[in-house]
Amino acid sequence: MEIIIGKTAGFCFGVANAVNKTQELLKEKKYMYCLGELVHNKQVTEELKEKGLNIINNVEEAKQNVIIRAHGEPQETYDLANKLNINIFDLTCPKVLKIHNIAKEYSNKGFYILLVGAKNHPEIIGTIGYCGKNATIIEKKEDTKEKMQEFYNSNIKKLLVIAQTTYSIKDFSDISDEIKKSIQGRNITLEIKNTICNATKLRQEETKELARKVECMIIVGGKNSSNTNKLFNIAKTYCKNSLLVETREEINVNDIKKLNKIGIMAGASTPKKSIDAIVELLQSI
Repeated sequence: MEIIIGKTAGFCFGVANAVNKTQELLKEKKYMYCLGELVHNKQVTEELKEKGLNIINNVEEAKQNVIIRAHGEPQETYDLANKLNINIFDLTCPKVLKIHNIAKEYSNKGFYILLVGAKNHPEIIGTIGYCGKNATIIEKKEDTKEKMQEFYNSNIKKLLVIAQTTYSIKDFSDISDEIKKSIQGRNITLEIKNTICNATKLRQEETKELARKVECMIIVGGKNSSNTNKLFNIAKTYCKNSLLVETREEINVNDIKKLNKIGIMAGASTPKKSIDAIVELLQSI
């Protein structure tokens, strides 16, 4: 059996930075609070909890020290923490901070902002807070017409389009094309900034290429992870025999033992040891 592991599989820079710094903080302070799960991976979350990380939903629940995870938070969170004299350890991914700055800049310039992404994803919840009052979220291509009408109803003539860092490259391209068609013949200033993280782009492209070459694709990562689910959807498109698993225990050996070529890709929140465990299982067949 040939096992091909994606070169881009596993932790991205933002996640690795957040996890490593959190581990350092826990060694120093023994007990920390984090606003939401640090990363969307059960195994990583449980390991950090055992070391003293306490997951909370609101900054008011924190005592003294609170971590802002890689997904980021709206400005209101920082303001409230300051008011409550809570120390913030900001581990927001630099790529997400860049989007926050773009949103603030264009909002101040009077642009209406269309933010492309999943409205309930923590990164989008954080980012929309920097977009000003003239902004809305597009989750999928089918929403574009309705959201563009909201923009037209605002009577604003300047439009910025940005995206969640882990959004699908293809879906963002399709939505951007729909927006361009919609404004044809209208006196609209349009700025489209593809803010999808480069690591996300490379991972999605490699998943596509790898899925074309193998008999089975195994995507490793949290089932509540946006970027992992997108990889799974891409894999299924090009390799019908695709699996999404969090641990090796979810793999039915009898289903894959006769296969000759298997590909492995992992989400940005998936630790190396989870990937290694899958590889070890396959090698034992």
